[in-house]
Amino acid sequence: MKKFLALGIVGVLLAPMLGLLTVGVVMNPAVTSQAACVVSDVHVGPVPDELEVTTAGGDTFTLNHTQLTHAATIITTGAATPGVGRDGILIALMAALTESTLRHLANAGTYPESDDYPNDGNGSDHDSLGLFQMRPQSGWGTVEELMDATYQAEAFYGGPDGPNRGSPRGLLDIPGWEQLGKGEAAQSVEVSAHPDRYDNYEPVARTILDALTTSAGTGGGNDERGIPETSGLVFPLPTGTYVKTSSFGPRIHPITGGSRLHAGTDWAAPNGTEIFSLADGVVTYAGMVGGTSGQITIEHTIDGQPVATKYIHMWAHGIHVKAGDRVIAGQHIGDVGSSGQSTGPHLHFQVHPGGADQPAVDPEPWLAEHDVDGVDTPTGGGPSCAA
Repeated sequence: MKKFLALGIVGVLLAPMLGLLTVGVVMNPAVTSQAACVVSDVHVGPVPDELEVTTAGGDTFTLNHTQLTHAATIITTGAATPGVGRDGILIALMAALTESTLRHLANAGTYPESDDYPNDGNGSDHDSLGLFQMRPQSGWGTVEELMDATYQAEAFYGGPDGPNRGSPRGLLDIPGWEQLGKGEAAQSVEVSAHPDRYDNYEPVARTILDALTTSAGTGGGNDERGIPETSGLVFPLPTGTYVKTSSFGPRIHPITGGSRLHAGTDWAAPNGTEIFSLADGVVTYAGMVGGTSGQITIEHTIDGQPVATKYIHMWAHGIHVKAGDRVIAGQHIGDVGSSGQSTGPHLHFQVHPGGADQPAVDPEPWLAEHDVDGVDTPTGGGPSCAA
């Protein structure tokens, strides 16, 4: 599809701390987010000779070994690019499937020299080349560069270390790409004349990713639930954006005035602040509890043991994962909100050794014991909850 030169604009958000701090907190998720330094633990295994796949529209076809090898290149490049994660890899696969059906195409009509490089045939869409049908005339790279599948994957992901430095924009250069639909995110990079085609290939991309990859953590393998050992732990909020407003333990309910156990720790942060997954894992719940309180529950394997974490009080539009999603440590899973029994924007965070159906423990000493940075934070009055 025809691509147009797009200029990236870097935005900086100055967010007040709801009266809890005397100055605002400068937040640029692409720079200050703890997730920005997290590299996916997705690993490519043996590439099969062929794989049967089905689109959202019900069309079934078979990908050959060469196409799957190109998919492996996209996956490996994404896994090694900080900030991409599994969702970013899915988006890249959807884009390449739509643009070229995972074929690395030359364009002998416009660039005869492109046929001198390894390729899977010739395309004829303007001056487009390769897996993502990128155009030299739009600034994506030279013919020589674009006939390198790894270069194309790096250009698609973009970011501060990408070859184009944000112009044209790669996925990581799109502000808030994680909140976009996956097809919409692919279109934001590709700038296609047919923006509605990408979603059709999401089931295909998921099939490829599941077939070609494993999640290998420090423990080397899955537990009895099929959940991989985590590769690391990341504090669930960006550094410098939060203050603790309530600890684990018995306390007076801030709304009803009664006494009850507070089963987690509350950290107040500006509405919309990113929430990160503590560890690699599988989302088992993502939605509004009782129709009023946003919650995400994730099951992990940490030090060989099952552990669940819960993230509570997001608004419905601030929940960015769904049940069944596999996430990595530091992945942006939601945004701070104030839904349910809450007196203001904050994250209520719970840790459940043994799994979500087991009792919660005090998150602060648990996090400290597991060497998670960010536990020792300022304490102040402010938003809290009844959870």
